[in-house]
This record gives sequence, structure tokens and C-alpha cells, in this order.
Amino acid sequence: MQQDSLFFERALLPTGWASHVRVDVADGVIATVTPDAERADSPAVSGVALPGMPNLHSHTFQRGMAGLAETRGPVGDSFWTWRQVMYRFLGALTPEDVEAMAAKAFMDMLETGFTAVAEFHYLHHAANGEAHADLAEMGSRIAAAAAGTGIGLTLLPVFYAHGGFGGAASAEGQRRFINDPGRFLRLVEQSRSAVAALPDARVGIAPHSLRAVTPETLAEVLAACAEGPVHIHVAEQVKEVDDCLAWSGRRPVEWLLDNVDVDERWCAIHATQMTPEETVALARSGAIGGLCPLTEASLGDGIFNGPEFAEAGGRYGVGSDSNIEITAFGELKQLEYSQRLKHRARNVMAAGEGASTGRTLYEASLAGGAQALGRRIGQIAPGYRADFVTLDGNHPDLAGLDDDRLLDAAIFVTGAAAIRSVIVGGREVVSEGRHRARDEINSRYAGTLRRLRSEA
Repeated sequence: MQQDSLFFERALLPTGWASHVRVDVADGVIATVTPDAERADSPAVSGVALPGMPNLHSHTFQRGMAGLAETRGPVGDSFWTWRQVMYRFLGALTPEDVEAMAAKAFMDMLETGFTAVAEFHYLHHAANGEAHADLAEMGSRIAAAAAGTGIGLTLLPVFYAHGGFGGAASAEGQRRFINDPGRFLRLVEQSRSAVAALPDARVGIAPHSLRAVTPETLAEVLAACAEGPVHIHVAEQVKEVDDCLAWSGRRPVEWLLDNVDVDERWCAIHATQMTPEETVALARSGAIGGLCPLTEASLGDGIFNGPEFAEAGGRYGVGSDSNIEITAFGELKQLEYSQRLKHRARNVMAAGEGASTGRTLYEASLAGGAQALGRRIGQIAPGYRADFVTLDGNHPDLAGLDDDRLLDAAIFVTGAAAIRSVIVGGREVVSEGRHRARDEINSRYAGTLRRLRSEA
């Protein structure tokens, strides 16, 4: 058993802010937490310690296409025109390319405050649509990138069977995603083997969306996967709602709640197109609202019913989705700012009068993200993974601030520049704001993009 201890001058615990905190770690898991402790021989970790933030939704290969869809087309651009750019980009990606992009995305996540990720992984097959000899070849590349960077991983193989509601045929651009239920279930099993060597990794499933499955195939997959996280894209776009109504007579969230046993295992990604009734019903189901505010703004998705969902008891977390800009603090800030624009008010997501907006967002997203990833993370407490982010109290933007006000400034002013170090499973992976393998990862990523762009 590997045992270590760490000492923080100040840390955010489940009970609130505490000083002189000694944390004993055994095999990457917190064994004891002692506030007001003597340092003794424990190495001091500079800065103010926060629990590491889970990233509940990512497509790492999309990191490589960031910026390629910012030219206006001949007609109104939307999510659907962006999707065509994505299809063209992924057409030539090799397993090696996927690993290089995942490593870059995971490194960026770690440097900006995410210590674990749920990878919503749907790029399964070769460029011609044929399955690899190892169905989980692409998932193995994701796992290798996680191992190389040190990020915690929940791998979510995506079940994508159709091109539209009602079992419509898939498009050519979707051929690398498509599986029938039988092959998908084999993929899930092989994905478990792919992540087996990673510490504390989980495997769940992700029905891509209601437009990509049928009621029958969805039921078959859910029946065979009775444990672990279940994530789904739902009600992201107005057209998606209209198409679902035309197919079923019900809106996507309404159909899902009426036809599937949605509970705490589930994470509803985006859900930016909900009625007030759907908002309350989803909150009461126990499912996590999976929000990706930077991507939702980029794609013109809409704005989640944030305060209404929270007031109904709903739990939420944040993810980086298309990875156009990777930043834990930035996702939280965009979540709050989108609500301010919608409601023409300030501090909309704060828990109540006198509450810090930053702390409300941070703690809610810790809990929601941990539930969505199906892992014991997101708290500096015994039995939880030893994942920490420390803030640089000497940063000029944070001068003279402490506790909630310091966290507010880190989220709303300083951003990732406030982060000093990142520890995952008791092991430091980011020091002085730099990942230990930054140069190597960036070099491989840049080489991959140069080759892809020269071949385009």
C-alpha cells in the first residue's frame, strides 16, 4: 500500500473552509482529513486547496477541430451546419490521431481545474465504417491518453444505431459511429478491459440521443447494462424537439421521462429546450443536468433553465463537450452569465441571500459531476479520491481575498491563471500551472494537426 500525507494551509472541506489541513492518502484515496493539524513531516502544498472538478461531458477528438467552423455559410449557420464540418473532420482520423487529441484535451483539462472526465465516446470504427478487430480500439486510445496524463476516467461508449427519429437510416458521415445492440454490448465489455489498468476507472453507457436509437433498441441496451452511469444528449436544439414531436407526439424530455426509468444513474446532457413542467420533472427524477455552457453558446443551443431546475431540487454539473475552450472556471462563469442574460439579473445561481455565487456553482458542480461520473470524487473527505486543485493566493487578482471571495475572484476574474498545482489520486500532475508532460503532448498534437490539415 502506498501511503502519503499532504498539508494545506487552507482547504475547502464538506463542512466549509478549514486551516492547517493534513490529508493522509493511501493508494490514491483519502484516508483521513485533520483540520487544525500540526504539519509534522507532511509536505506542504502551496496555495488554497479545492476538490478537483469533474468534467461530465467531453468529445476529445473535437479538440482538433476547434476553430474550423467559424466561417459563415450561404444560409443560416446552426448546430446542424456545424455537424457537417465535424463529419468532414473526423473522416480521416486514425487511432493514433484520436490518442494525440485526447492527450491534449486531457492535459488542458488538468491544467484548468478538471481532475476527472466522462468521455462520451462515439468515434468507434475505421474511416470506411468497418469495425476494428478490437471493437474497443478507439476506447483503448482514450484510456492510453488518460494513463499518460493522469486524469481520472469514466468511459462512456456511445450507442448510435440510426440517423434520425423512428429508426431513420444513418448518413455517410455517421458510419464510424453505428452499432446494432449486439455489437454495442460487445463493445461495452471490451471497453471494460480497455480501462482495467487505470486506477478507479468506470465504464457506463451513452445512448447518443433519442434520434439515434429506437425505443426497442434503447430498452435492449438498458436491460443489459443495469449498473453504471447512463448519459444521453436530449433536447439540445429546437429542430430536435420539433422532429421528436413529429415522430412521437411528445417532446424529448417528456418522452424520455414517460418511457424510461430515469433515475440517479442518468445524466441529461444539454436539455436546453425544456418547458417549465419538464424542468421540474427532470429535477425530481434525480438525474443530473449535464451543462456545457461554452459549447451551448458556441452552437447556439439555448439556455438551460438553471434556477428553476435548482429550486426544484435538481442537481447539475459542467462539461467541456466540444472542447473549443477548456476551462473549469470558464464553464462555471458562462453558466452564471447565461442566466444573467436570460433573466436580466445578477448572481442568479447563488444559493440564497448572502451566498457566494462562485461557491454555489463550484460545490453544486462537484456533487453533480461526481454523481454523473459514478465515482467517489469531488470532496476532500475520507474515502474519496485524492484529487485537489490549489489556487495561487499570491496572484495579483487574488490579493487580500480569502475563502468565498477568493473563489469568486478565481472563477469570475482570474480563471485558469489562478491555478497553481493539480493533484490526482495523490500524485501531482500539474505544477506551477504546467502539466508534467506538456511539451511532449503539445508536440505530438501539433504534428497530428499539421498532417491532417495538409491532407485536407
